[in-house]
Amino acid sequence: MRWTQKLWLLFLLIAMACGQKTTGSCQPRPSCHECIRSHPSCAWCKQLDFVPADESDAARCATRLELERRGCLPGEVIDPRGKQHILEDRPLSENPQHESITQLAPQRIALQLRPGEEQNFTVRFRRAKGYPVDLYYLMDLSHSMKDDLENIKRLGSDLLAALQNITTSVKIGFGSFVDKTVLPYVSTSPAKWLHPCPSANEPCQSPFSYRHVLALTDNASEFENRVSQQFVSGNLDMAEGGFDAIMQVAACKEQIGWRDVTRLLVFTSDGTFHTAGDGKLGGVYLPNDGHCHLDENGLYTESHLYDYPSVGHLAEVLSKSNIQTIFAVTGPRLLMYEDLSKLIPKSAVGELKKDSSNVVQLITDAYNSLSSTVNLEHSSDLPPGISIAYDSHCGNLETFGHTQGGECSGVHVNQLVQFTVRINATICLPDSQDLMLRVLGVVEELRVQLLTMCECQCRDVQPYAPHCSGGQGNLTCGVCSCREGYRGRLCECKQEDQGHPEASCRDGNSTGPVCSGKGQCVCGKCQCNAHASGPLCKCDDTSCERHNGELCAGNGQCRCGVCECQSNYTGSGCECSLDTSGCLREGAVCSGHGRCVCNRCQCETGWLGSHCSHCAECRTPCEQHRDCAECKAFGTGPLRGNCSVFCNQTTRVVSASAVDEKWCKTTVEDGSLLFYLVEEDKTDGITLTMNIQEGTTDQTLKVVLGLVLGLLIAGLFFMGLYRCVVDFWDRREVKRFEEECKRARGNEVNNPLFQRATTTVVNPQYIKD
Repeated sequence: MRWTQKLWLLFLLIAMACGQKTTGSCQPRPSCHECIRSHPSCAWCKQLDFVPADESDAARCATRLELERRGCLPGEVIDPRGKQHILEDRPLSENPQHESITQLAPQRIALQLRPGEEQNFTVRFRRAKGYPVDLYYLMDLSHSMKDDLENIKRLGSDLLAALQNITTSVKIGFGSFVDKTVLPYVSTSPAKWLHPCPSANEPCQSPFSYRHVLALTDNASEFENRVSQQFVSGNLDMAEGGFDAIMQVAACKEQIGWRDVTRLLVFTSDGTFHTAGDGKLGGVYLPNDGHCHLDENGLYTESHLYDYPSVGHLAEVLSKSNIQTIFAVTGPRLLMYEDLSKLIPKSAVGELKKDSSNVVQLITDAYNSLSSTVNLEHSSDLPPGISIAYDSHCGNLETFGHTQGGECSGVHVNQLVQFTVRINATICLPDSQDLMLRVLGVVEELRVQLLTMCECQCRDVQPYAPHCSGGQGNLTCGVCSCREGYRGRLCECKQEDQGHPEASCRDGNSTGPVCSGKGQCVCGKCQCNAHASGPLCKCDDTSCERHNGELCAGNGQCRCGVCECQSNYTGSGCECSLDTSGCLREGAVCSGHGRCVCNRCQCETGWLGSHCSHCAECRTPCEQHRDCAECKAFGTGPLRGNCSVFCNQTTRVVSASAVDEKWCKTTVEDGSLLFYLVEEDKTDGITLTMNIQEGTTDQTLKVVLGLVLGLLIAGLFFMGLYRCVVDFWDRREVKRFEEECKRARGNEVNNPLFQRATTTVVNPQYIKD
């Protein structure tokens, strides 16, 4: 078999395995609750007397279609489906005012999930015009930022004016940072502590970790006044304590004055950053706790106790606080902060000039970029057993199946985007769970209340029900729960009256298993498990012949190991259709030259084809046997898959290496040439002697592979030859160098300046044993 045929065979087997129908996904269960929890396709029939006397109540659990086919009334089928209720859905704002802006809808929704069944709902978002903004300016005040500070002192009005072009309500605040106030980050010598700057004449302040200078305000004059009172400081290393400062800005909401609006944090620096673990250099080993530690003067006084936060911790706190970060850094640090931005949700990076003269434009551009990207995400911790996926509908662009969140980029003001949220539960939740969805950078949230449907609401509970042998048990979902001392599916027998009931559940005097090992003996009668039936559960309803992976080919029912076929099917496995439409062509069955068997034509001698329409005797021997030769050789051609049916006159197929003018020739699908010699014999039938020559495609491939292999061998040969020549040349040069060194070496004995490289010292106290 050629490699192409092997490959196709492998693909066929994989396709058959993947495409095979999954049967029995809904298995019988002893109770309604277990039934509906087991699989979303399972349903329960609570109809009284639905189950025959020799079967257990587990047979009540099956698919709705199967239960109704077996006679369960539609109103008696318990098949709960998931539901959803919109609890709050305020309309999106058209012309929003500050007091009543709604960008995200709906706001509250309740979902009832059946395990294994997916529920989906639509989330709408419209980017509002003029949404309020809080901007906090966090600045590196190490000495290298001296020129930047001078420009920042004058930009309060410009910054407010630029943001007021975007929104009607804006507030700005200011804070600064240097580094932890312990060695080796800053100098703790008294002189350097008081004046850490290199020049003794310039204004300079003592080092600090983080200082909150100005809470959020809409007063530009106050911003400029407070910033003008700031001076640079100094530290020892290139990295700064910016992460400490960012954590305090996010944690100290009241001190900063954050409102429930768009929150922007502008971080400016020309240095790198310390991260978790760096604090150990200064003896600071406690992990950062993520809490606010500002004193009455706005100073972070606990920096010598808590380590720097990690990037992951910082990203989590910023995301929970709905703070969007803009990293405004100088060119040499740009790539580093771009990598950092990839790890922090809803952040942007811009290149800051050396004197920060472009900071206003940088902030404006970064804000527009962040606002035009809409990211819908869920809270970090999903309830156990809950999975979620997002489909994003962004106008002309749609994405499907993202599990981390939905995203739409380039969203304009007043543009509506939608997300389809698909939620699935794999287990039963103990109680109601809340899931929060929000758009990053927007304070509004969507609260999703999750509740799983794992209990049957049969509404037929009857204590001491007459159906249960006149009140000997309670009736729930069509099943009797017997009182103490009673047994049986209908509580029909007392335990003390049973004697030795198992004898009647065995075959004669046999000591074999009770109920053939396929059921339980209850009150002297067998209650068979699923797929078993009969007085002693001997009949196995899963042992029938299978076709295409299905019992009785899916065209009948298995009864005690025998297929009971539907009216239009026959055969031991119901595999043979009585329909003749597949044999008809132009109103004739098999063209009048054959008979229809299982809806397929069996042709008379001398006729070929799926409908026996080809006259084998009306053609030359080469033409008559061409299709059979191709089918026998490659399994291809018009008779593909039917060689045994249509080529039964061909008894032997042999191969030969030489051909002549007597041989027939044909070209098959892949371009290969097939030569075959037809020989008829009254005893042996027809013999096809074949010779196969690969087609041009395979030949070209072999030529190309041969050339590549030849070039590779030649390359290796020349590389080896080159290496041998170089090695020979190097050895000759080394030998010549050594000889010249010997000739140049003087007489060491007669050289008065000669000293040996080592000195030998003798211990006078040493005595050998």
